[in-house]
Amino acid sequence: MIGVDRACELISAMVCHIIAYKNEPHEEDDGFQRNGTSMNQPIIAGGIFAAFVFAAQVANAQDCSPKIPDSLLTTPGHFVMATSPTLPPMAYADQQGVLKGLRVELGYEIAKRLCLKPEYISTEYATMVPGLQGGRWDMINAGLFVTPERLKILYMIPYEKLAISISTSVSGGAPIAKIDDLAGKRISTDIGGYAERKIRELNEDFKTRGLPEMTINLFDNYATVYQALRAGQVDAAVSIDPVAKQYQDRGEFTHALNGMYPTPGSLSFGSKDIAEAVAAALKEMEADGYLDKLMSEYGVSRADGGIVVEGPQG
Repeated sequence: MIGVDRACELISAMVCHIIAYKNEPHEEDDGFQRNGTSMNQPIIAGGIFAAFVFAAQVANAQDCSPKIPDSLLTTPGHFVMATSPTLPPMAYADQQGVLKGLRVELGYEIAKRLCLKPEYISTEYATMVPGLQGGRWDMINAGLFVTPERLKILYMIPYEKLAISISTSVSGGAPIAKIDDLAGKRISTDIGGYAERKIRELNEDFKTRGLPEMTINLFDNYATVYQALRAGQVDAAVSIDPVAKQYQDRGEFTHALNGMYPTPGSLSFGSKDIAEAVAAALKEMEADGYLDKLMSEYGVSRADGGIVVEGPQG
C-alpha cells in the first residue's frame, strides 16, 4: 500500500500534466504548424479517481531505479509523452477527461518499466516534431507513420501496423466494394496526413486510367471527417482501420473497405539513448506477452520486423 504523500505525488504527475488544447488534431501530418492553429487553451483537466487507481498500480515501479538518466529527460524522474487524444480507440479522452486507448495504456506501461512517472501532453500533430526537437517531451506516442523523411531527423520504433479504411453511410448511396468504386465520389479525410497523400496518389491513378477523379474534402480531425459523411456532404470518409471499425461497431457507418496501403506506425524520439531504453522495455513486454495481449484487445496488428530502433545514420 502506498502512503498519502506518494499517492498525491503520483496523482499530480498524471492529472496536472495531462494538458489538452482547444483545437483537435488530425491523425497525423508532417510535423509543421498549419492554418495558424492556436494551442493556448487547456480543455482537459483530470480524472482524479482514475489517476489515484493508476497511482496505486504503478507505486512499485516508482521505487525501482530509473532506466534513463535525468540528464536525458525533459523533467527528471518523469517520462513526458506527446499524444493526440482524438482517435478512439487508439487515444482519446472520456467524458471525465481521462485519457484512454491503446497508445495511452502502452505509454503508461513503458513508463512503469522504465521506473519513471508518466506524463501526457495532449497536442496537435503539427506541434509534435517541433516540440520533440525543442525538448518539450521525451517521446511522441501518436503512431507517427515511418517515412524516409522522418527517419532523417527522428529515431522511430515501428510497432503498430496501420492501414487506410473507407467508411460509407449505413443506408443510401452507391455501394463501394472495391477501390475503383471511389472514382468520381466525394470523399472526406484529414488534412496533411498519410491518408490525404495516398488518396491524392489514387486520384492521379484514376486520371491516368481515364476514370473520373474524386472530390477531396479536407478536415482538421476525424471527428469532422465523419461529421461530413453524417451530414451527406460526402459519399465516403477516409480514415484508418481502428477508427473506421469503431464507427461500424457503433452502428453509425459501414466499414466498406479496409487494409488499404498498410504502413507502420511508431513511437518517435529525438534521443537515440531514450529510444533504445524504450525498445528494451518493449522487448520485455514482447517476451512476457503483454504487448501482443494489448494489441489484440484493440484489434491492431503488430508491425513487421520486431522491435527495432530506426533513424539517422552516422
